[in-house]
Amino acid sequence: MRTWLRTASNRFPPLRAVLRVFRRQDQRVPSPWAAIIRREGANWKKARRAAHEGPRVLIAPSMGGFQQGVLLESALAIALTLRGAKVDILLCDSFLPACQLTEIASVSPDQLLRQRPQLRCASCSPAGKAMFEPLRLPVYWYSQLVSIEEAHAAQEMAAAIPLDQIGECRLDGLAVGEHALAGALRYFARGDLKGEPAGEQVLRCYLEASLLSVYAIQELLRRNRYDVACFNHGLYVPQGLAGEVCRKAGVRVINWNPAYRKHCFIFSPGDTYHHTMISEPTSQWENIAWSPALETRTLEYLRSRWKGTQDWIWFHDEPQEDLAKIAQEVGVDPSRPWIGLLTNVMWDAQLHYRSNAFPSMLEWVLQTIAYFARRPELQLIIRIHPAEIRGGVPSRQPLAAEIQRAFPSLPPNVFVIPPESQVSTYAVAQRCNAVIIYNTKTGIEVASMGVPVIVAGEAWIRNKGFSLDATSPAEYFQTLDRLPLGTSLNAHDLERARKYAFHFFFRRMIPLPFINPLERFRFTLDLSSLEQLTPGHSPGLDVICDGILRDTPFIYPAERLG
Repeated sequence: MRTWLRTASNRFPPLRAVLRVFRRQDQRVPSPWAAIIRREGANWKKARRAAHEGPRVLIAPSMGGFQQGVLLESALAIALTLRGAKVDILLCDSFLPACQLTEIASVSPDQLLRQRPQLRCASCSPAGKAMFEPLRLPVYWYSQLVSIEEAHAAQEMAAAIPLDQIGECRLDGLAVGEHALAGALRYFARGDLKGEPAGEQVLRCYLEASLLSVYAIQELLRRNRYDVACFNHGLYVPQGLAGEVCRKAGVRVINWNPAYRKHCFIFSPGDTYHHTMISEPTSQWENIAWSPALETRTLEYLRSRWKGTQDWIWFHDEPQEDLAKIAQEVGVDPSRPWIGLLTNVMWDAQLHYRSNAFPSMLEWVLQTIAYFARRPELQLIIRIHPAEIRGGVPSRQPLAAEIQRAFPSLPPNVFVIPPESQVSTYAVAQRCNAVIIYNTKTGIEVASMGVPVIVAGEAWIRNKGFSLDATSPAEYFQTLDRLPLGTSLNAHDLERARKYAFHFFFRRMIPLPFINPLERFRFTLDLSSLEQLTPGHSPGLDVICDGILRDTPFIYPAERLG
């Protein structure tokens, strides 16, 4: 007989606060579905009954406060039900001590470690409940899936494991430590925890949350058999653990992320797209029947990205594109070869990829600077990613400071464009003899310009047949020894790069026109009836639902449908 935390909350004072907050605020957030369901209640009830024996699908938003997540996933829950699937929902009810939504900008380490859900979770779980409650689909809550014995075990294990072993810690073969470390680094917005007084305590907090996530999802899978589970991102706490548990249990996993283009999303089978895009077979795109029309469409979109006019997110409103003014501002000599180096955000690069040539992005940058100090005939232009200061989670480990620490005086042929600069990354890259990248997706765009790209990390263009890929420091520096390169990409490689760009930006990014940008990082729905979510009304939604239910590729046939 399991003993549930909800019925024994008197033994855990923090849980009493959790439940008070949850009960007090659970009706404050309006749902975009309430009016539609009220008008079409009979049809919706009929659809739910018809789906009772259908494929079992777990939609696991977990974080109700992740607005773009619950908006899309609630729409998916309805669309899948209308296609005959029996859908369950998994949400957190202020139970986990830390998660992806816990950010240092809004929750200090002291507040986090004091376990104050009224600060961390006051709007999160009520938002999830309000979004999904009108759907009348089964909802499971984390606190109801973990026993008191498991809660004690998670607390004790998180406190006892040696600090230097946390990152490698596994439970039942599941990488709980890796996701805990990812969560702590994201919380601090750093590539490491050095110099953070509360770093160890916060890391242990995330380890406890990882363990609790595993216990909750394992119990849910013991109760119910699912054919497939769908949830956002596939990294961090708790989504990364949901993926770990489901894959081990033989449940097919689908992860999704907002894409660059407006109204578009990327879905990936098996794991987060940060990993699957690297291993995706080239056969998915290399045989596209290429045409001048597709090339023109691709290049027009890529040019729009200079200002982000067709995208959800952009970093410059008025980018500086004049090369003469850029050269003057940066201090670079137009008469000598330019070699570009494009960075990632420090903590982001640490989490999303398993590096190849170097153990970290910082190590790559510093060794590259040291190399170019010995090549005075070349000029290295380091473009620090604008997302360091303009992203959703601004970095607290600025790369410029790390460079200055290692090189108080930069070599005279090395130049740094800081993240706040309005200098256009694209204009600089287009002028370069070659561009070096670690993980950045911008490598796809640079290669499509015809500029050779050297890959030092796990960038998506690696092994696609049009980049110079290094798998070790020795191979990397041997490639740099070839600089400056004599020519740009040849015609074959350039076409291949543009085919891949079309595949990535138009085929892997699946349009859902009924989800519109409201403001930066937030969406709104443009739907008036359930019928708009039925088969045949949205080609993109059909691709997504077929991929979830039938395991077909999440590829939108943009070359045919436009």
